[in-house]
Amino acid sequence: MKKLFVAILSVLLSAAIFSVYADNQEKSPFMTRTFSASSIKTVEASTSGGNLTLTGDADSNATVEMYVSKDNWSTEKIKKAIDDNYTIDIKVENGKLYVSAKQKNTFFNWNQDGLSISFKISVPKQVNSTLQTSGGSIHISNLSGSQNFKTSGGSLAVENTSGSIIGATSGGSINVTGAKDNIDLKTSGGSIMAADCNGQINLMTSGGSLSLSNLSGTINASTSGGSISASDIKGTLKTGTSGGSIRIDGISGNVEASTSGGNMDVKITSVSDYVKLSNNGSINMNLPTSGKGYVINVKASKLETTGTVEFRGTMNNNSMDGVIGRGGSNVEIKATQQVRLTFD
Repeated sequence: MKKLFVAILSVLLSAAIFSVYADNQEKSPFMTRTFSASSIKTVEASTSGGNLTLTGDADSNATVEMYVSKDNWSTEKIKKAIDDNYTIDIKVENGKLYVSAKQKNTFFNWNQDGLSISFKISVPKQVNSTLQTSGGSIHISNLSGSQNFKTSGGSLAVENTSGSIIGATSGGSINVTGAKDNIDLKTSGGSIMAADCNGQINLMTSGGSLSLSNLSGTINASTSGGSISASDIKGTLKTGTSGGSIRIDGISGNVEASTSGGNMDVKITSVSDYVKLSNNGSINMNLPTSGKGYVINVKASKLETTGTVEFRGTMNNNSMDGVIGRGGSNVEIKATQQVRLTFD
């Protein structure tokens, strides 16, 4: 990920070591503070105009790097703008690392004096954090603990993090990989990509698509304005969209899926307890014949079946109600248009 651009003023704090200001703030930190890593158990960081990056890769020293970005301004002009318009606070107290950049004046002229102040923070892996920015993105990685983060104007990225992971953005996409345990991520304005995660996973977007791959556990994923693609899912998947298609390929476990605005294609590897599919369109589903069988109920405007199964019950051109094999898992399929059901 690109280094985050940030600005800051010199602050007198006894526990830290200052580095000199860099001549080129676009490539080097505007300032760096260093603390003993063993003294940090929690992190609280906020900025109103930039990005936040938190990584659990510190060795003996934890670091806070600060970057600044503003339209080709000189270092001297940036320093003056910080002194005049911002309060920068970086300190460790009682095991908590505080990092913040705040505007001094409520009637601040952002277009004239506003700076993009970002923080790149390196801490021990086992920490809890609270992060917030109103004007940038948040990226966390290699952490274990309780992470709570929010932005109004950027994307969220989570990598190789475990524990309680709660994040929200009003204006960006979400990318989560290699996370586990309890994951709860929401966006109002972007797509969500989740891969190689396991645990209790809750994902929600109001304005984008969902892309899910190699997930295990209990997964709840929904969107109001996009398509859904899921592959290699193990466990229970509950998903739905009001405005797009759904494609599920290779799920082992349980699945409940619905859409009001697109086609649905579902390929199931194995079923634990149930399959529930509904669509105001058509549904194509591949169902394995291995296992003890199914209790099945299908309703559609037109039903087509392919493959040989031992079926007992009633079936016609638009419905199927009965038992396949010795019975077992419940399968319910409802579509206002055609259902194509293939037994492999």
